[in-house]
Amino acid sequence: MTDLYDILDVPRDASTDEIKKAYRRAARSAHPDAGGDEDHFKQVQRAYQVLSDPQSRARYDRFGDDGTPGSRVQDPFGGNFGGIGDVIDAFFGQAFGDQPGRAGGRRRSQRGRDVLVPVDLTLEDILESTEQTVEVDVAATCQACAGTGSASKAPPTTCATCSGRGQVQQVVRTAFGQLATAAQCPTCEGQGTTVTDPCDQCDGEGRARATREVTVTVPAGVESGDRIRVRGEGEAARGNGTPGDLYVEVRIAEHEVFDRSGRDLLGELAVPFSQAALGAHVTIPTLDGEAEIDIPPGSQPGTVLVVRREGVPAKGGGQRGDIRLSVRVDVPRNLTARQRELLVDFAAERGEDAPGASSLFGRLKRAFQ
Repeated sequence: MTDLYDILDVPRDASTDEIKKAYRRAARSAHPDAGGDEDHFKQVQRAYQVLSDPQSRARYDRFGDDGTPGSRVQDPFGGNFGGIGDVIDAFFGQAFGDQPGRAGGRRRSQRGRDVLVPVDLTLEDILESTEQTVEVDVAATCQACAGTGSASKAPPTTCATCSGRGQVQQVVRTAFGQLATAAQCPTCEGQGTTVTDPCDQCDGEGRARATREVTVTVPAGVESGDRIRVRGEGEAARGNGTPGDLYVEVRIAEHEVFDRSGRDLLGELAVPFSQAALGAHVTIPTLDGEAEIDIPPGSQPGTVLVVRREGVPAKGGGQRGDIRLSVRVDVPRNLTARQRELLVDFAAERGEDAPGASSLFGRLKRAFQ
């Protein structure tokens, strides 16, 4: 029996990728349509079928078992029995053989994977609907072969191994009788077709990694974590199948002034002691300009002042929320002599304790007067 590694011309410690590439080279030269020998082509297919599967490869490395009649280990019941793994494969491969999406399942139409990329925005960016450009780096349709996988752009041919079914069936003799198994065709990898002259740019895949820019419309009022779907802009599918979708996930940076709460913006307004006591009319910054606000006389720390319709819009561009500012009274420090004198007079005018005196002592003193 010819050594399977010699058929593919690979060392015994070859990786899965090396075996796959060697198979494509060998199949390309041995294919009958390219003038090769049909018997050798079948040997190449069989070698890849065994060596591309970790379980069958391990069995072959240990026992020289390539799955052909006469090469299997004889079981004590008189049948060709490849071990308990074959029994499990036989039962579950048959059970799942008619279910799409499982190993050994029937071929289904190919679809590219969906792709998720972030887009970084600010609160100012979401006041209106905007166009944002994101960079996508995924498998795209090969330009050299127009996605056919063929250097000549010729259409693929029906797979000789599976006759276009995308799967192969095997009959395994076990101690329990003959069991049929179904598995993905190792030649076409479930496609049902093969390419006799693989494209050098994509190695016959019909896809090649490429970076491209995609423009996406971001609605006003979006929030961090929102995802925008762009159909057909994900990963390209093999065999010019349906491409996946692109999902753009919004990430909104923290603002240096405001915190967001739904449509409202929350912030803090530092107010001098004099303005909190006397009241004032001040100008504050907003996301898209400035606004004026009145500070009522006698405003206390924690008083909330509201500026209407200066927040962020509802999703899709609805009415804007409000800005809500919590008053923080700034107590003056490092007073000048004149400022201290005025505050002492102010305290005396109001009948308050003299500055520096204990307020508790003052209350006790008044209680006994």
